[in-house]
Amino acid sequence: MVHPPFGGDPLPGAGCPLRRSAHGVHIVDVALLIAEGVQADGKRSVLGVSVSLSEAEVHWRTFLAALLERGLHGVTLIVSDDHAGLKQARQATLPAVPWQRCQWHLQQKAQAYVPQQALRAEVAQALRDIFHAPDREEADRMLEHFTKRYEKIAPKRTEWAQENIPEGLTVFALPQAHWMRLRTTNGLERLNREIKRRTRVAAIFPNVEALLRLARALLVEIDEKWKIGKIYLNMKSEN
Repeated sequence: MVHPPFGGDPLPGAGCPLRRSAHGVHIVDVALLIAEGVQADGKRSVLGVSVSLSEAEVHWRTFLAALLERGLHGVTLIVSDDHAGLKQARQATLPAVPWQRCQWHLQQKAQAYVPQQALRAEVAQALRDIFHAPDREEADRMLEHFTKRYEKIAPKRTEWAQENIPEGLTVFALPQAHWMRLRTTNGLERLNREIKRRTRVAAIFPNVEALLRLARALLVEIDEKWKIGKIYLNMKSEN
């Protein structure tokens, strides 16, 4: 695990790149669980990293529970995709913390409910308009208009939108200056890609401990750069 100091009101996100490692006598894909947050000073920090055999709920729950045991507190928002294991673990360990579902992943998921190629661009733009509304009230109004437009010609799409799109609107409760950074997991996805790229020094790791040692070293390096780098979020902003 990475052990950065906790403090303030972190706004964590969680993600998971996959790598290959020997496990016993087998070569398997393993999950590298990573959590990052934004501290009270507005700087990003690595909250933790762990290696598990899958992204099953039990592994995410163990990971999040370990963060809490190490002192993670004051969490005001969790940003992630809708992975089932992470979702269940989040609900079990941090049930009272608001959740922002990644809007980019929502956009991708929505395309599965638009079988007509000609309508995909139209639906994608409608969802972008909802996500970029000036406030939550307007976003809800636009969502209602969206569902009414398609409820007869595409009832499954309408039902999906009513159940899922509001999960991507939690960010409207935050200062507007934070919306762009916290509406998606893009920052965490970039971190995941960087870790995946830099762990390609070994096509297959001899064991999970070797992968964890390298990942930990890389994340400590990144965390130190974040500490002396630019402010990620203006935590004093009220607008």
